[in-house]
Amino acid sequence: MSYEKVERAKELTIGIKQTMKAVEHQQVDTVFIATDADRRLTQKVELLCKEKGVPVIYVDSMRRLGKACGIEVGAATAAIKKSG
Repeated sequence: MSYEKVERAKELTIGIKQTMKAVEHQQVDTVFIATDADRRLTQKVELLCKEKGVPVIYVDSMRRLGKACGIEVGAATAAIKKSG
């Protein structure tokens, strides 16, 4: 279900830096974090999401998350941007 939600999204941010920037600017509805990504990196995203009240959905594979985003490499994080 989570991967399908990413695939259907109209606008995404992909990767830790872009996701953090979008969360900071309150531009996202939901953040996805791959549990097989380096925890030291994803923990920063988790803390920021908690601080900003952004829901986080955990997925099991960076590779599958990247594929759902339409890229050929893995993605540690992705976010669905708010519409409008």
